[in-house]
Amino acid sequence: MRSPVEERWVRRFRDDDGCATKLVCFPHAGGWANAYRTWHLGLPSDIGVLAVRYPGREDRLSDPFPSGLEALADDIADALGELTRHRLVLFGHSMGASVAHEVALRLQKRGCPPAALCVSGRRPPHALDGQRRLSGTDEEIVADVVRFDESRAPVFADPDLREILLPAVRADYRLVDDYRGGRRPLLDCPVYGYAGDDDSEVTPKQMRDWADTTHDAFRLRVLPGGHFYLRAQEAALLADMRNVLGRIKSRTSASS
Repeated sequence: MRSPVEERWVRRFRDDDGCATKLVCFPHAGGWANAYRTWHLGLPSDIGVLAVRYPGREDRLSDPFPSGLEALADDIADALGELTRHRLVLFGHSMGASVAHEVALRLQKRGCPPAALCVSGRRPPHALDGQRRLSGTDEEIVADVVRFDESRAPVFADPDLREILLPAVRADYRLVDDYRGGRRPLLDCPVYGYAGDDDSEVTPKQMRDWADTTHDAFRLRVLPGGHFYLRAQEAALLADMRNVLGRIKSRTSASS
């Protein structure tokens, strides 16, 4: 039986008894779980597709924002407790990559590590020096969001929608700015990196530094596009992830 805590934190786009592998997706700063709503259509039917529901947005508008990125990871690791009985693969984009990595570390410390960590569009924690700060005035934050995603311009132009959405973006930007990162214990699972070849936030070379976060294998896939390459390249990204998930399944089945 699913716990109330798990239900509050996890949205399921596909998750039935046949899903022995569960892909848990972590949104970017200001993002929603709903960003991953179509992913199950591009993945095999035995792969569960779930997304983390951050506080302060969607149907969690009244929930308080976390005090820090590591505190957020603590809460999510607690919420995923029952799911660790299954084969978990974590995927995070941008801020979500940092959150997914911190969650992976917590699960590993508890003796239930994920089968793999997939990180996208974000430097590893030990290579954050020199990264630009995101926080600013409301106008600067809106301009920054629209610079990466022009489709959100009409949303922020609507005063009512802006009032609803902006607090979550502001809170997430603060989480990213306050996260100091640094060296972390090495993971025992493989790490798969993804990047856009024209991403102004992180270069493919910087993404390769994720190799230093694991005892296991690392592999980087670079796709065309900028920071949100994964939207236009969703089919290519999911095609690659099908291969990754297949290898993980074969690997864990052989070792069990």
